[in-house]
Amino acid sequence: MLSPKTKRNLFRILPFGIIWLLSGLVFLIVEQAAVGNLTGSPDTAIRMDFKIFIFSSLAITVVGLLVGAIEVFFLNDVFAKKSLTKKILYKLLIYILFLFFIILVTFPIAAAIELDTSIFDSRVWNKYFRYLVSLSNLSTVVQLGVALGASLFYAEISEYIGHGILLNFFTGKYHRPIEEERIFMFLDMRSSTTIAEQLGHVRYFEMLKEYYATLSDAIVAHSGEVYQYVGDEVIVSWPFETGILDNNCIRCFFAMKEALAKRAGWFRETFGVAPAFKAGLHFGKVTTGEIGVLKKEIMFTGDVLNATARIQGLCNTYGVDILISGGLVKKLYLNGAFQASPLGKSELRGRKEDMELFTIIDSKATTNT
Repeated sequence: MLSPKTKRNLFRILPFGIIWLLSGLVFLIVEQAAVGNLTGSPDTAIRMDFKIFIFSSLAITVVGLLVGAIEVFFLNDVFAKKSLTKKILYKLLIYILFLFFIILVTFPIAAAIELDTSIFDSRVWNKYFRYLVSLSNLSTVVQLGVALGASLFYAEISEYIGHGILLNFFTGKYHRPIEEERIFMFLDMRSSTTIAEQLGHVRYFEMLKEYYATLSDAIVAHSGEVYQYVGDEVIVSWPFETGILDNNCIRCFFAMKEALAKRAGWFRETFGVAPAFKAGLHFGKVTTGEIGVLKKEIMFTGDVLNATARIQGLCNTYGVDILISGGLVKKLYLNGAFQASPLGKSELRGRKEDMELFTIIDSKATTNT
């Protein structure tokens, strides 16, 4: 089985291939229609037949997937801290060189297929050199440029609003409100006000970016979805079955703690403080749908969100880093990996009935100590 991180990366790369394939087909149809109206095809153009069509479709899709892989695994991290303008300019320069190499490789192959000869035949390379200074080359450059622009636009939008949310907008999953069962984790930084006063607004914001970045891999690795960043608070959500599978929601919490612990020295050296957090978890039914006119977003509504926020707010009262509702504990299969320690019932503001609360202990950590 593929890991959640691998699945996420594959679903981030796949749209690049689709975008490039669709744009390639559109340009191919337009170009063939234009060439068909001429008395004769330019000798630099590749005459289209079934074999050439299949090769072209596969080639443009593979190029799109390669661009996606480069974007996801390399350039996205390299230029993460650059401004949008610099990011686009640097990427364009890299991709121009990359696409020139692609044309250098694919055109001679297509020409060899068309002429039914070896790629080393002089006719192939004569046609290639004529192609480089022809309108056909300009048409190809425009086609690749449009595909590149569309895929980079997709990548940037996906990074800003989240791949999962963008996909839901495209598919219209939440165009009409639906009811679903989800698990929520409200995660809040400890002593955030004191830290903000100590660092100042700009440095605090820089630390917050690094703090969120440190938590991200654990969220992805355990199939979590970031619903919102609210100041120093992160709201993570799972579809119910995904959240309880292999105790994803619990493992996510401890993986985030571990990730912060590993970078604690760096945080102290860079900002003079190592951030820590507390979290509350609960589950229940929510209504999910698109909302907004001037700015659309996917919103969850339901009592479970208020209850989870109240649970998280009681962490200081009980002196623990994690609180979880009794209802969710009963749905999990801890299997000795974790221990649920009961803390009794507590009144949550806005609810008529008291709620049983637990804290979770990592059995492995307890054994090691």
